[in-house]
Order: sequence, then C-alpha cells, then structure tokens
Amino acid sequence: MFEISDFLVGVSLAFLIYIGLQKLGNASKRAPLPPGPKGLPLLGNLSDLPPPGVFEAHHWLKFKDIYGPISSITVMGQTIIIINNWELASQLLGKKSAKHSSRPKIMMAGEMVGWENSLGFSPYNDRFRTYRKNMARIIGSKRAAAKYDRLQEAEVAHFLLHVLDDPERFIDHIRKEAGSVILRIAYGYTAEPFKEDILIRMAGQAMDDVTAAGVPAAFLVDILPLLRYVPDWVPGASFKRLAKKWASELDDLAEKPYAFVKHQHASGKQDNSFVSRLLEVGESTEEARFTTKWSALSLYAAGADTTVSSISLFFLAMILYPGIQENAQEEIDGVIGNERLPDCSDRPSLPYVNAVVKEVLRWNPVVPMGLPHTSTVDDVFEGYFIPKDALIMPNIWYFAHDPEIHHEPMRFNPERFLSTDGNQPEQDPHAYTFGFGRRVCPGRVLADKALFLNIAQSLAVLHIRKDENGAQPELLFTPGMISHPEPFKAAITPRSPHHERLIRSLEQEFPWEQSDSHVIEKMQRQAS
Repeated sequence: MFEISDFLVGVSLAFLIYIGLQKLGNASKRAPLPPGPKGLPLLGNLSDLPPPGVFEAHHWLKFKDIYGPISSITVMGQTIIIINNWELASQLLGKKSAKHSSRPKIMMAGEMVGWENSLGFSPYNDRFRTYRKNMARIIGSKRAAAKYDRLQEAEVAHFLLHVLDDPERFIDHIRKEAGSVILRIAYGYTAEPFKEDILIRMAGQAMDDVTAAGVPAAFLVDILPLLRYVPDWVPGASFKRLAKKWASELDDLAEKPYAFVKHQHASGKQDNSFVSRLLEVGESTEEARFTTKWSALSLYAAGADTTVSSISLFFLAMILYPGIQENAQEEIDGVIGNERLPDCSDRPSLPYVNAVVKEVLRWNPVVPMGLPHTSTVDDVFEGYFIPKDALIMPNIWYFAHDPEIHHEPMRFNPERFLSTDGNQPEQDPHAYTFGFGRRVCPGRVLADKALFLNIAQSLAVLHIRKDENGAQPELLFTPGMISHPEPFKAAITPRSPHHERLIRSLEQEFPWEQSDSHVIEKMQRQAS
C-alpha cells in the first residue's frame, strides 16, 4: 500500500535531483575554475596540500610552473585559489577587496583555539570594522604612531644594552625587546628587564601555537570539521586535547593583560596605552569590552612575533653581507656622526639604511603566504570563476622573489631600492608584505618604525659578523604561518670603545624601570 512517507521520500529525491541538475547546468554555463591538478572523488586534491614541515610558499610555487600565475585545487568541496603573481593579487585582493576580504573558518586555530576572535582571523563583519576603527584612531597614521616614538627608542636602547652585556643571547634579547615594546604600547605594562617576564612568556607560547595551527589544512579537522565532535579519548583525537591547551593559553593572553589595565585604572594609575585610550571612550556593553580586549591582543599578535623575525633576519643578512653593513655604517657616520644614535627624524637623510629596511622586508617575508582571504560572493576574474567561500592564498614569498620584479631575488641587495646610475628603484615591498586591500595591516606604521630604529641604531654602534669559529650561517627558514630564520650564531661587539661608551650612556637617558609583573602575580594569587 502506498504510504505518505514513500511520497515524501520520492518528492525529496526528485527535489535533490532537480537541484543537482540545476548546479550542473550552472556549472556548464559559468566560467571555469582556475587550472589545477585533477582530484580524486570525494577527497579532491587532498594529496596536493603541502606535506608537514615543508615551506608552504615553495610548495605552491610549483603550481605556477605547471598551471600559470593563478591556479586552484578543491579539497573535500573547498575551493582553494593560489595566486603566484603580485599584480593579480593586487587586483583581486586590492581593487576587488569588497568581494574578497573575509577570512575562512579555520577550524583548529579559529574556532577550537579561539583565534577567530582576533582581527587577523575575523571575518569581514561589524566586529572586524570596530577592530580596524580602534587601531586606525590610535596607531593608524604617522602622526598617531609618533606618540610612541620615545617609548620605542627606550626599548631599542635597552636591547642594545642587553646585547652589549650578553651578545651570545641576541635572539633572546630581540624577543624581549619586541614583546616589551608591544606590551608597553598595548597595555602600558613594563616587562621584567633582566629575567623572564610572565606576559612575554605567555605571549610567546600563544604565538608558537598559532604559527602551528594557523596554516590552512594543517590539521585534519580543518578539512573534516565534524571531527571536532569526536570524543577526546578516541585514538587520533590528540588534536582536541592540543586545542584545549592552546585555547586556555590564548584566553590567558587575552584576559590577563586587559585585567591588568583595569586594575591600574581602579588604583588611579592611567597612561597613554592603547587599552587605556579605548577605555576613555567607555565600555557600555559586553561587546565593547570584548572588542577592547581583543583589539589589544590583535595588536600584540600582529607586532611581536613578526618583529622578532624581521630583526633576526637583519642580523643574519649583516653576517652574510658584511659589505652592506659597512656601507650603511658609513652613511650613518657621515650624516649623524658618532655622538648620538639615529632616530625617526633622521630617516629621510638615511636613504641607504632605509633601503636596508626594505630589503629585510623583501628577502624573507614574515608571513610568506599571508593570511588567506575568502570570497563573499561569486566572481569572475581573468576569465576564471571564483566561487563564494573560496579560499584565496597569495604567495607573498614569490612576489618578493619574482625575477620579473626583483633582479637576482635571492641576493640581499638594498641598492635595488635606490636610484643609481639612472636605474629606477625596484618595487617597494611595502606594497605586498603588509597585506592587501581591506586586510592591510593596521599596525604597519608602528612595525615599520620599529624595524627602522632597530636596524639604524644597531648599525650605528655594533659590529655584526660570523661567530668566533668563522662558521657561515645557513640561509634556512622555518615553515608555518610566521617564518623565522633557523637559529644561527653571531659575534656581536661594539664598533669601538667610543661606541661602547655611547651604548652605556643610554642607561642614563633611558633608565631601567621596575617591572609590573608583580601586579600580574598578585592578581593571579587573588584569583586562585
């Protein structure tokens, strides 16, 4: 006997067949996806993703040789567009940014760990616009960022003093300086000057976590989101335990420095920090409190680890290219003399040093594949179909090493950015290293100043060369969302006794301050 359930099943099947035929019809009418390797049924191009431990930008560059400057793969139904050409990336992600400025839902780093609450991982929505508005008002222009010049100069001075006293640990000193300056700017927090700081340690761990988790498809749960519901005890579900650990560390980093500022305000202590200036506007709603807290964390996340990578790369370049170090020092000596250190106001008078800054940005971009964009609507670009929700990955590393743009791209050569012998300067790497369109880094003015001050002042007083064994460092870089030079050694000394005295004099100009770590520790004891 005919049942109503049979009828419903039949209608449902007919509807599904109709929808399927409609999609097939639309697919036949629309433009094709960008070219790419043929995938397997259901899995798609799963096997074409970068293997663990491989430098992702190098992996995706192979697609350019086979498929051209724009290519695509599909993994479990997710379309991924790879762009290996700066002009195409600039057009799609810059000029057409209204359609391609959101972020994909990266399950591990975003939802399970919690980085989706930050500016970098946030989709293009009202909260994202609030984050951008907060940063634009306080640090987004040269005039606004200049309020923090003296603070940045103080932390560079402390860095030079640390290097003078313990040069073998220069990488640790770079990390301490980068963390200290961002904590001062974001929260008005003074880090421990001579020992490990609780917040810098906490932030360093969280940044290591996101570097591992933030690479698209780094974890199987990014490809099969339903795996997030698998019980923790199931074999192979170690990613869930890892996500809980990382989420706890991120929550601490978001909450504790923010609580520190609130505590200071309650004690009658206010400053010019990023959070303090947001609190002046008021927090009338829970959403306002949330955006203040995560705006500040986003500032730290964008600035600290990336600065460490860039300054480390500068020291590596000076070892490998001593002639460039000498040229830059000659310019500083001729313009500034040797009685003081260069500051931000000297930058226009130091074109060669400024070119060194640009070359550091270009030589190994800190975020080689950027953070992936997502399309919010269907689009056609260069004759190819870009579907809604497509993940778009610009190969920033290749933009910096495209021989059509940069001559001898593997060579560290600041002169490529100078007008010499009638040659036009090559493209400024600021055009691609800080992102595209509505996703361009809002803290780029601060970051650029930090890099200039560290490079100019280090060159002014330090001699950077191979270690005592004369070993040549290898030019190797870590994979992951943020790329660092692999660990290397250096011999770092003052350029002369006079330069050593100049460094020592910085302690009088920028005296060490008592750390605020005791306040954090007291708050932790009270909370436990």
